[in-house]
Amino acid sequence: MGRSFTYANWHDHANGVDPSPFIRDWLTDRASLTVKLIAHSAQFRVQRLHQRYALCLADEFAAIALPERRQVQERDVLLRCDGCPIVLGHTVLPFTATASEWPFFGALGERSLGTTLFCDPLVKRGELQYARLYQEHPLVRRMCAATGVSRLPMPLFARRSTFRRKSGVMLVTEVFFSEIAALKRNAH
Repeated sequence: MGRSFTYANWHDHANGVDPSPFIRDWLTDRASLTVKLIAHSAQFRVQRLHQRYALCLADEFAAIALPERRQVQERDVLLRCDGCPIVLGHTVLPFTATASEWPFFGALGERSLGTTLFCDPLVKRGELQYARLYQEHPLVRRMCAATGVSRLPMPLFARRSTFRRKSGVMLVTEVFFSEIAALKRNAH
């Protein structure tokens, strides 16, 4: 396995991943992804896969100001539209993050993190970064395991950004299943 497939090559501009115009619109929209997915489905659901302490991924530690790979608080969810998995949401924050920095994180359950972040006036979002992920990337392997498939169509497009609240930092990565291309905006 080459480094280029197990580590994401994050770009500061969407042109770095050469998405189609349709995918570019999903990747670059800075508004709440949850709100946008709700507008494109009759039934939206957050399926929590896990929330645990884990070693952060090799391409994450610098984004949350850690000097090396360390234990973090991690949450993975599938965002489903009309039963179909559309996005893997992957969130990490330093193990040392306090309840005063992120008071809602431990009690989210199957509620949307995005809804909470975008409604909190203390939360500031950083710049978006973009990547193409391949089968060997740990997040793609998690997507396969969560959906019971051995392979997904490649590449998958991903975006990530940091969120800051008080002195706390959180990294949110969203990986789009290819099924996102089938979503159409609801008429309601």
